[in-house]
Amino acid sequence: MSRGKIQSRVGTVISDKMDKSVIVDVVQIKKHQRYKKSIKRNSKFIAHDESGQCKIGDRVLILEARPYSKNKRWKVSKILEQGSPLEAEVLEVEVAE
Repeated sequence: MSRGKIQSRVGTVISDKMDKSVIVDVVQIKKHQRYKKSIKRNSKFIAHDESGQCKIGDRVLILEARPYSKNKRWKVSKILEQGSPLEAEVLEVEVAE
């Protein structure tokens, strides 16, 4: 019995300070229905990272999962590309502000 399609998102890790958890920033670009202008939307998801391999700046694929905690309902499926150390420093500064 299938329970429906599992949602997936691709985003960038912006925080890895928690144990077995990362915060992933997902950017969506959509066109306005009437004015056709591109609108950028950011969403932050807390995802479960069992192995703890994700670092700041990595692009990851996250999948919808069972609730792990109050706010954590996503899990890291795989790391698509490793982030560079320079990108990580820039992301940390942006998150701190």
